Order: sequence, then C-alpha cells, then structure tokens
Amino acid sequence: MRNFIYKNRTEAGRILSDELKDYSDLTNVLVLGLPRGGVPVAAEVAKRLHADLDVIVVRKLGVPGHEEVAMGAIATGGVEVINADVVRSFGVPDSAIEKIRRIENKELLRRERAYRGDRPPYNVQSRNVIIVDDGIATGATMKAAVTALRQLNPERIIAAAPVAPSDVFSTMSKAADKFICPVIPIYFRSVGEWYHNFSQTTDVEVKEILNRAWNKRPHKRELLAPSFLNFQADDLT
Repeated sequence: MRNFIYKNRTEAGRILSDELKDYSDLTNVLVLGLPRGGVPVAAEVAKRLHADLDVIVVRKLGVPGHEEVAMGAIATGGVEVINADVVRSFGVPDSAIEKIRRIENKELLRRERAYRGDRPPYNVQSRNVIIVDDGIATGATMKAAVTALRQLNPERIIAAAPVAPSDVFSTMSKAADKFICPVIPIYFRSVGEWYHNFSQTTDVEVKEILNRAWNKRPHKRELLAPSFLNFQADDLT
C-alpha cells in the first residue's frame, strides 16, 4: 500500500482506478460518488473504467442530543434504514424520528434537485456498484451508503476511497463486499492532510461533473420504489 500525499482529487481518482482495474470495461459497473468531495474522485474512476457515473446522496439520522450516533439513514432511491436497537437504547420516540426524518429528507431532496435536476435516480439492481468518497475518517457515511444501497439488490458493492485510517479497513471490509483503499496510514488525523489541494467541492461543481458524464455516457435510469426496513445494531455506528 502506498503512503504519499495526493496532488488533488483528480489524481486520487486516477490512482484509485488503478486499484479497480478488474472492473474496467464491464457493462454492469456503476460508479457512485458521495457528494460532495467524492464526486470528482468518482468521475475520474468512472472515466478510466469506462463505466457509468452517478451520485448517491446519504443523510444520517442522528439521535437527538447525540447527533454523532446514527439511528438510521435515508438515501437516494427512496431507501430508509432504521436501527431499531439504537432507537430502543436511547428511547427515541416516533415523533422525534419523524421530525428528524423530515429535516434530513428535505436536505436530501434539495441536493438531489441540485445535482440531477429532473433526472430519475439510477438503477443498481444486478450491477457491480462502486461507491467512491475522497477519503474516509470514521466510515459512518460510507457504511450508511452501503447499508442503504444493499436494499436495492445490487450484484456486488465495492467501497473505495483514496485514503482511510487503518482501523477503518476491517470495518469497511465487512460492510461492503470489497474495500479498496490505496493509502492506509498508521497515523491519521484527517482526510485533508493527505491532499495538497483539498479545496471544498461545491454543489455547482458536482452538477457540472455529472452533466458532463451523463452527456457523454447516458445510461438506463429508473425511479425505484421506497424500501423501509429495520437492521441490526452494528449496521450503522
């Protein structure tokens, strides 16, 4: 495994794509970027793998007063996952869950409209799906994305990021079918320290990246029906 600093997200995507070359030129591969910073990385991966590119928007549902603890998540495709054990442990009433759900769903829909306009979400069923972020710190967002996406019946889920701390490797390898990460430093403080240029990616930039990819490579998209379910306590931590 490498141990160096990336020039920017484009270089990170190029190096990450080298680790994903087994998925190059396969017709059923879909690359999903996690907004915002994961999208330019995912775009480079999709370009080099000759794969479809899309975006997955995930909003964690935090426990009231303990927002760092995820009691569930909502995601692109109408998926909602609720961790019944966490809800029960913290005694979160249904009314509080509904309030947080409305708040986070409003932000999810705002981002969906900002990124894809009137285009419907992707169809992931029976596809090899590669979820890409620009780096992983705790793994919570990536795990939420994997957990939510699993409900839409993809063939396989590959979680991929240019850099992540060593303690996340085992967690992500269990959450996804495969975890790809070129740089896994022993000493890790933040994702940004592993980039020379880690400037913030804007909503406008995300939209522009997606539009360029969709204009070059249109792919089948379907609006998927919502899935509502419970899952075990260790699915989202």
